[in-house]
Amino acid sequence: MTNKVEAYNGFSKWFCFGGEGVIASNDPEQQEKTIKYGDLVANAVIFHNVVDLTEVLLQLRKEGFFWEREEIAALSPYLTSHIKRFGDYLIALDTIPQALDEKLNLGF
Repeated sequence: MTNKVEAYNGFSKWFCFGGEGVIASNDPEQQEKTIKYGDLVANAVIFHNVVDLTEVLLQLRKEGFFWEREEIAALSPYLTSHIKRFGDYLIALDTIPQALDEKLNLGF
């Protein structure tokens, strides 16, 4: 369990830049905001990673690959290699994403 907590802490710290996650204020309200906003970003990326992993697993299943629950349980949502922390991000507000319930059906 400690390894999972440390993995999350390292993952969430990766998103802190311009201060390496050091809270520069002694104001408890500002400290709470810093922690909560950092967790919000980390959780949003975790959610995105899980959706992406699920899409890959579904594609592999279509191609004839199968797996056991234990193998999926070993996958980690703490992936960062595909994220450009300092890159340009374009948001297409006119595009409606596919419903998540369609993507997340692994057939268990």
